[in-house]
Amino acid sequence: MTTATTEATTASTRPRLALWLGIAGLGSVLVLAATMIIFADRPLTQGLDDWWREIAGASSLDEADGPIPMFFQYFGEGVGAIFLMLLWPLGLCIVRRWRTALFWISSIMGSALVASQAIKHTVDRERPAADEANGLFGPLFHTDHGSFPSGHSVTMGAFVVAVAALIPVALRTWWWMVGALLAVGMAWQRTLINAHFLSDTIAGLIAGASFVALMWFAFAPLLEKDRGKPLFRGRGTQSDSAE
Repeated sequence: MTTATTEATTASTRPRLALWLGIAGLGSVLVLAATMIIFADRPLTQGLDDWWREIAGASSLDEADGPIPMFFQYFGEGVGAIFLMLLWPLGLCIVRRWRTALFWISSIMGSALVASQAIKHTVDRERPAADEANGLFGPLFHTDHGSFPSGHSVTMGAFVVAVAALIPVALRTWWWMVGALLAVGMAWQRTLINAHFLSDTIAGLIAGASFVALMWFAFAPLLEKDRGKPLFRGRGTQSDSAE
């Protein structure tokens, strides 16, 4: 195969839509982050955020400790973090998908560092504060400092797009529908427990999804090399020529 043919094949495997959506998504989040800094005393989204808190925010832990809210609570921390950042990539390596594992680690951990923590520490938005006179309550779970964007939402957005990059094209329509439900559920849970404003969760979902869309574009040729490879090396077989 000539160099020109190889370059053409590599270019054809890269999802350009993921590139443009990733750039547009991260760009929109950065613009919103800039407005949060400029209008720190009263962000442009504050009216919408307070209105949503009146509707969705719980006043006590009893209203927010059911199995569905707690699923989303632990998805982005504790057991969920171990599963996403350790067990999932380890499983990929066991089935000889080390390139895919590298994509997964870069996506999940990279989004947590870049799309979550870096923006959090730059914007430095305060968490929702209790104002019971107006029907607004504070976080029901322990939280660190920095409300924008929601780290849990970043993780969920990253997870949905990362899975989409790995599964067959025929299954992606179904997965996008499931992913949309997971995204809405995470935004709901983070505002239910008053850990974040609605704008924090939306920005988090977009930031996480956009970051991984860029990773998808970058890793696409390597992901293609892992597709269709036998899960385990058969006894007596020779090494894959692609490795």
